[in-house]
Amino acid sequence: QVQLVESGGGLVQAGGSLRLSCAASGRTVSSYDMNWFRQAPGKEREFVATISWSGGSTRYADSVKGRFTISRDNAKNTVYLQMSSLKPEDTAVYYCHTYSRGVNCWGQGTQVTVSS
Repeated sequence: QVQLVESGGGLVQAGGSLRLSCAASGRTVSSYDMNWFRQAPGKEREFVATISWSGGSTRYADSVKGRFTISRDNAKNTVYLQMSSLKPEDTAVYYCHTYSRGVNCWGQGTQVTVSS
């Protein structure tokens, strides 16, 4: 089974940047698409970004397009989310996700707080 651990969250001022990491263990994720989701207080979890297994294809939510960049290092079994020009509305718990052998795999999440 795949275990995912996110890190890199924190408190940042509006306009600032953060880089989130998602380290996978248990099995390699090099053949899986990897995703980032986020959940703000009182709201449903929402899609943020996805990257194909090779890294050759990415897709973003409209709300983060042009500001966030998803990438991966298959040699390190790690996925990243570079977040720039952060806004207070980006405040949320950010989760890493993949779908492995019929199972949705989620990390525990990392808190990102953007102050105005």
